[in-house]
Amino acid sequence: MCAGLVVGVTGLTGCSSDKDPDAGTNGIGKLSAAKIQSKSRAAADAAPTVRLSGTLVSKGHTYKLDMRLKDNGGTGSVTSKGETFQLLRVGKQLFLKADSAFWTHKDAKGGGEKPGKTDDAAAAKLNGKFVKVPAGDAAYKQLSGFTDKDLLLEGMLALHGKLATGDRGTTSGNPSIEVTGDKGAGGTLDVALKGKPYPLSLERAGDAGSLRLSDWGRDFTLSEPEKDEMVDYGEQLPES
Repeated sequence: MCAGLVVGVTGLTGCSSDKDPDAGTNGIGKLSAAKIQSKSRAAADAAPTVRLSGTLVSKGHTYKLDMRLKDNGGTGSVTSKGETFQLLRVGKQLFLKADSAFWTHKDAKGGGEKPGKTDDAAAAKLNGKFVKVPAGDAAYKQLSGFTDKDLLLEGMLALHGKLATGDRGTTSGNPSIEVTGDKGAGGTLDVALKGKPYPLSLERAGDAGSLRLSDWGRDFTLSEPEKDEMVDYGEQLPES
């Protein structure tokens, strides 16, 4: 039919096969990079929950995260220096769960200072138990930060330098568009082109980590451990 129209109508040279790249999307692809970033940040702030996974480099330390976060807490795992531990925060109550090696300074290769029998016995009691982290303990602020949705997103979703839109593609199965800072040197954010404009992945500036953001708005239950699953040392954590 198209060929017939070309022949039969003077001046008509073809039938356009171009498709509107924004058809069926949420429309943010038409916006400036700054507005896309702003709308993405607003969507993230308004979302009740998110799952954040990947690597984070901070103050020379690399952390591997897999955290599910909501406004009143979070739960998941953190790996640092070859050791993996679980974090759970419900309101202001923070709990840490790790194996006995964590509490006896052993790393994943069996290194570290050799513990004595007393240390082994004490660590064995903590193996697989949630240990309550006192609010006054020095570790509380650092560890609770991994469970704080607003704090993490505020620090992670920032791009630096001149913003520009980049390629369109697919991120974790979702149509997305890139927003870059200083051509990627200041970070790259992939934003969803369907549904709400949630951030889907982030390459942080300065090789400071690569993160995936998913399960936006998907609810999950947070509850404190049962008494037989928990150890409470009171005002200070045992040394680890």
